[in-house]
Amino acid sequence: MFGEIKLFTGTAHPELAQEISEYLQIPLSGADVFQFPNENIFVRLHQSVRGQDVFVVQPMCRPVNKNIMELLIIIDTLKRDSAGRITAVVPYFAYARSDKKDQPRVPITARLIADLLETAGADRYLTIDLHAGQIQGFFKIPGDELTAFYLQRDYLLSKRIPDMVVVAPDVGASKKARNLAEALNAPLAIVEKRRMGNDPTAKALTLIGDVRDRNVIIFDDEVDTAGTMAGAIHFLKEAGARDIYAVATHGILSDPATERLRNAPLTELILTNTVHIPPEKRLPNMTILSVAPLLGEVIRRIHFGISVGALFNE
Repeated sequence: MFGEIKLFTGTAHPELAQEISEYLQIPLSGADVFQFPNENIFVRLHQSVRGQDVFVVQPMCRPVNKNIMELLIIIDTLKRDSAGRITAVVPYFAYARSDKKDQPRVPITARLIADLLETAGADRYLTIDLHAGQIQGFFKIPGDELTAFYLQRDYLLSKRIPDMVVVAPDVGASKKARNLAEALNAPLAIVEKRRMGNDPTAKALTLIGDVRDRNVIIFDDEVDTAGTMAGAIHFLKEAGARDIYAVATHGILSDPATERLRNAPLTELILTNTVHIPPEKRLPNMTILSVAPLLGEVIRRIHFGISVGALFNE
């Protein structure tokens, strides 16, 4: 058995860490984390963590490479102070799309990030809705991939949307969209598109299913530049959809995502707070669901050795 829970945060998303702290009723542990003028990162703990059960909250969001390096240095600091166990709480795992060699002479960066976390000294990892499930196999250390699925499902059910149809914005999202459609007792439709080479833009070509005179829920794991999402929204509106709701776990919202979504015929954009969404990227029709209670409960279960999977056995 390890010592007490110690909760630390980097600078990527302190608001989420504070919410987790409030759920657990455990104060955030203090640390100086800042960047020198030469961009070198400095970390100093305010108190010893020797023998303690330490959790570090740090999504790999923008600025991605700084936040990754910051997380690695915090973990190394904790390891050198003889922490009993270190869990990297990474609600959003960057480079997840680089999970295989899908063309010649390219890296598998997701594997590299997994190796770096282990090398820095992490004993466990905790993340939410990986872009590709096989990334779990890149880690030699144990971990838990959580999902915001039930949080999203419950929110949608509470809205009592009539005549629903769940839409996958591309074939790759069809399995997760199918699961949501089943949970909502709604039919499934798929927007078939093709991406050309490394061009981030994609063209919607065909609709598999029917959305005419129905309220549509577009479901995906993340919204980055919103090219796929916005394209699907316009395409579905032209196909006769009524109200359109877009649901995703990670609101990355790289430019020009906000502009694209603002100009799209979208009723509501439903995201979670796995990454920090700054005020300038928030839209009037945006709803942000908090994953803090989920993460807080899983942290508690990990600490006391209680099953995490039991949370999702419905």
